[in-house]
Amino acid sequence: METFPQQHARTRRFTVGSPRSFVIAPITHSISYLQSSSRSDPSNKLWIHDPESQTSTVLADPDHLKVLGEQYEISEEERTRRERVREVGSGIVAFSCSAESSIITFTSEGTLYTVNAESKEINDFVTTGSVFDPRINPNGDLISYVSDGDLRYVDSSGNDLLVAGSEDPNITYGVADFIAAEEMGRRRGHWWSPHGDRLLVTEVDNSSVLTWHILRSPNPESSLKSLRYPKAGTNNPKVRLGVYTLEGAVLPIDWSQSDFWEYLVNIQWTEESSIYVTVQTRNQKSMGILRVDSNTGSVEEIYRWSDEYWVEIITGAPKIVREKIITVEDRGNARSLVIDNQPISGDDLQVRSLVHCNEEGVLAAVSTSPLEQHIVHFDFEGKRTAFTEDSGVHDAASNGVITVIQSRNMDVHGVKTTIFEGDSPISEIQDLSEKPIISLNVNFHRLGENKLESVVLFPQNHDGSMPIPILLDPYGGPHAQRVRCAQGLFGVSQWFADQGFAVIVSDGRGTPGRSPSFEREVYGDLATPALEDQIAALSAAAEIYECLDLDRVGIRGWSFGGYLAALAVLRRSDIFHAAVAGAPVTDWELYDTHYTERYLGHPLDNPENYNNTNLSTEVHNLESPLLLIHGLADDNVVAAHTFQLSQALLEAGKPHEVLPLSGVTHMTPQETVAENILRIQLRFLQKSLGIEDEGNK
Repeated sequence: METFPQQHARTRRFTVGSPRSFVIAPITHSISYLQSSSRSDPSNKLWIHDPESQTSTVLADPDHLKVLGEQYEISEEERTRRERVREVGSGIVAFSCSAESSIITFTSEGTLYTVNAESKEINDFVTTGSVFDPRINPNGDLISYVSDGDLRYVDSSGNDLLVAGSEDPNITYGVADFIAAEEMGRRRGHWWSPHGDRLLVTEVDNSSVLTWHILRSPNPESSLKSLRYPKAGTNNPKVRLGVYTLEGAVLPIDWSQSDFWEYLVNIQWTEESSIYVTVQTRNQKSMGILRVDSNTGSVEEIYRWSDEYWVEIITGAPKIVREKIITVEDRGNARSLVIDNQPISGDDLQVRSLVHCNEEGVLAAVSTSPLEQHIVHFDFEGKRTAFTEDSGVHDAASNGVITVIQSRNMDVHGVKTTIFEGDSPISEIQDLSEKPIISLNVNFHRLGENKLESVVLFPQNHDGSMPIPILLDPYGGPHAQRVRCAQGLFGVSQWFADQGFAVIVSDGRGTPGRSPSFEREVYGDLATPALEDQIAALSAAAEIYECLDLDRVGIRGWSFGGYLAALAVLRRSDIFHAAVAGAPVTDWELYDTHYTERYLGHPLDNPENYNNTNLSTEVHNLESPLLLIHGLADDNVVAAHTFQLSQALLEAGKPHEVLPLSGVTHMTPQETVAENILRIQLRFLQKSLGIEDEGNK
């Protein structure tokens, strides 16, 4: 019989069979999206849904496009892109639609294709080298793409032509740099003009960025992977911007304004003459919008906003609509929708993202509680129209007429996908994902003085009569929540509970969705507030449930959660009796500029912030068992974090365990690895806490 870890890994965290990546045609209103054909099929197909007939049709199936006998190796550029977006799918994983035609472009097995959404005709193209990030122009007759750092395009006759390139391996064209892709949400580096005859292109120069090396394979003959990594306090890549003709002539754009602006956040090119560029300073305390004349290259700053801590980057924002400047800014204790410098969304909402903006207003994802997220339309005076009311977490895509809303809640497994015309539902797309073989036993609470959003999970057959060991299972850091009203968030935690634990998941200070001030509690110190809140949640839960055994407390986590788990046993071995730290940041000076400097400042200006949060300075305190797990191919939190902490522990004479994972990145996509990591963690916790292993399921 299949166990939950096997099922969780095989279904890629229950994402196989779920519809995703919706794009709505502006004219026909047809909906293109990705989905595999069943819960057992991991390969995504490209589909189109007609809202009027309420039917979905496969446009492209990778299994039918394969050239038999050929084995395709995913390019390094594509591997990196998938890592940045945490892509665990296979088959067709991205596509680009034309704004004014029915042509869609995508890649499969390294080949560039187009498909006509109306005739269903598929064409393939002979290209120069690997094809990465193809983008079709608005007219549907030209396709730009990146190959080995060069930007090229395919014309209407199938000719493959160079737009911009360099023989210097440190310089790339048309690709988002590491910081933009990993931390800012900008995952592209080239944009077609509204008329489709020019390209706005980034030139990324990594020559001054530190070079790191990653051992990806256990094979001693394999070469190291070289990585340009901008760690905190060091040089970022130099990102230049230019408008290119199809013949390769370039009009340079001085967006950095003599290096005042450090980060190129996003681009909006919706008018032929004007390009709007969102920029941010190195200390992230200011954000600006620049208007660029695409014909002359002149740059004018039209709006700026600042914050004494940092200005948060919000998905979909800012936008310019008919000279109206639409931003999302922290005003008081609300993350507000702001129109021309006036907040209109009220103090009761936290705006999470902008879905669509047009002359009639703004469609946004908002929260009144961190547990939920809803889709609301605002007109420019602030009048609200709610698209969702049922409890849950709702996401959306829209073209202003047709809106696709995906809803997750605690009552139903998976995702419900509803198509709206205006604010009226007209159609649905079925979720084909597999249902977990376990059932949830989840109890929601607001714990401690800070009323932390938390859940406590128990085994299905637990009656509270016997003491039960405790496992804390947090992320606990900025930009991520573990506690929301969505079943899919709690499957792994429930599996650990079913092995004989009371599992506590709590979102402490620094996590989003509650208020700007709550997020800013970690400014200058990513350690103390996060750990204090986990301890407060544990203590408050023990007051509610007398069966919790405070003499047997474990903690596990990944990434920031791994940092928090290791921190717990280093600082408070009196409370935490075992920890599993997966891919932990252990020294914040080894993490990237944009994330780390936002919270801790520049290392030269704030060395105490880095010293006070460095786990290696506290190794002498370790008294509890600690298991460190790290993928050797991780290019986000590199394995040096774990190795340096392990070395410091060894030098301090502190026993611990280290599990290196060959060929594994930060997101551990391999099926057998994902399954067995759960089992190894469980056995370690059982052994460390003196729990009898009765065999896990």
